[in-house]
Amino acid sequence: MALPLFAQNPAADRQQGLVTGEPFWRQALGGAVTALPSVQAQSAVVTLDGGNIRAYSTAGTPLWNYFTGGRLSPFVTRSLEGTSYISRTNGALIAVNRSGRELWRIYPGGQLSGHIITGWDGRLFVPAGNRLYCYTASGNLLWARTFEENISLSPILDQGGGIILSLVNNEVHRINPFGETRIWKRSSRPAVLLSLSPQAGTNDRTSPLADPRVLAIYENGAMEILSEIEEWFITAQSGANLYMLPRLPAGPLAAASRGNNAAVVTTDGRALLISTDEGKILWTGDSHIRISGTRAGEATMIYDERGIYILSRNGATGFTDDGRRLWYTLLENTAAIPAFGDDGVLYSGGRDWILYTYKLEDRALSGKQTLYGPVPEGNYGTGNPPRRLLAESPLLFNETEVRNRLESISSSIRAGRVGSNELAWTAWFMETAGFKPTEEFGPPHEIRNRVTAIRLLGHIGSRETIPWLTNLFRRETDPAVKSAAASAIGAIGVDPEGIAMRAFLDTVTFSSVSQDEQTLIAVAAATGALCRFSGPPLSDTGVRILTLLSVSTQPSLVRRQASAELASFRVR
Repeated sequence: MALPLFAQNPAADRQQGLVTGEPFWRQALGGAVTALPSVQAQSAVVTLDGGNIRAYSTAGTPLWNYFTGGRLSPFVTRSLEGTSYISRTNGALIAVNRSGRELWRIYPGGQLSGHIITGWDGRLFVPAGNRLYCYTASGNLLWARTFEENISLSPILDQGGGIILSLVNNEVHRINPFGETRIWKRSSRPAVLLSLSPQAGTNDRTSPLADPRVLAIYENGAMEILSEIEEWFITAQSGANLYMLPRLPAGPLAAASRGNNAAVVTTDGRALLISTDEGKILWTGDSHIRISGTRAGEATMIYDERGIYILSRNGATGFTDDGRRLWYTLLENTAAIPAFGDDGVLYSGGRDWILYTYKLEDRALSGKQTLYGPVPEGNYGTGNPPRRLLAESPLLFNETEVRNRLESISSSIRAGRVGSNELAWTAWFMETAGFKPTEEFGPPHEIRNRVTAIRLLGHIGSRETIPWLTNLFRRETDPAVKSAAASAIGAIGVDPEGIAMRAFLDTVTFSSVSQDEQTLIAVAAATGALCRFSGPPLSDTGVRILTLLSVSTQPSLVRRQASAELASFRVR
């Protein structure tokens, strides 16, 4: 049973910050937890050894139980809107929405070699063996990279929205969101990789083309900073480096970064905060690992505006940013590393098949919120890519040339070869679909070319393109183009601010085109897709839209589509 260990001297323990007491709530799981629980969207998700995924509200109410059909890899990731991404040991990658419904299942090729990482716009970075795949939130492949060796460290999201990882041959790779790669060849394999802010004076850290630096920490406690700008540093293994970073007193067990500070817990249980700007250790403290005197095995860390948190199977510790220990708790008989939620609750799965939670802090993580999740840290520029209309060949205003180019790009997209073309293609799709006539360039493109461009934008689109598509849907009068915009929104599957759903509701309720059958069928299908993918709170408005489209005054095909979408919500 996973319980805090009560100490023999309560007064002394209170002074040191030991947290003891009864669980906040507990729930029987029906199996052993196989991975670190994932806390997101006011709920916690756990994977079990029998192949089930269970979700509970942060108040302890069971929400849903989904069976994947087989054994699971020891990783679970949730997106900002609460979609869970897990993988079976047979290589199947599965997306399950926040209501417990399977959205899609694909087979990238092999078991996961680390956690799936969600990018700022919902894209997925999926490591498997010696490959890294990038998918849209709807499961469409954008690009894939094959490495010479297998991945040795689970990828992390860097401060430019890309991915940092290392291989068993000691190479460190920084891959931007569009698959462009920077490689550092090291003489030793890093034990930990962290992302630091870009070099002072370089471009904005919220841009995918920014230059985040990489902090590599080795088993001997040496550290070095890898930068795309400066290549002439001396390696840390030789005892010195360009940035004159200190050596840790022991090897790293886990680490996390914020800005240019790095928080580390060492193998002997010491917690440290390092300033890479100042090149020194700011403070050192004892975590629950060192206090208990037990071997941690594995650990993970969180470093956010509240402070620094260390989590391992035998307990957890919280520190303020200036080094004061807020609390620590000791756990026994746990099946996996516990999770610490934004609400200050610790979630721990026991070997007794029970999920225990402990309220350790009253402070909650703040930050801007969208309709159903936190605002991403940055953007990839896909919602407003650099326009290249005037620079393109004049032949691209010939409709036959436009159609041929769309067909060629479509073939590359179907093959998962988008990669570094994404921004340029997105800009051209937007220009083709929304092109306004001028005296210089003549009339807009043919309807079928505009519709094809919108469809392709939906296939590679991210949540960042939703405002543009919604605006096109609102202002467009041609039913084919308007319907294509709605379908593209449904294909993307997310509507963080609820703006697309409001546009659909306005169309159904007030618009003069509400009797256009083609538009309303597309609205019904897109509404159903958004509700299935993102779930509540979008589903409240979605059900209202579909109910209005199901009334007897609507055309029969519209009623049929709306009724089918409503029925799909009830099918499990």
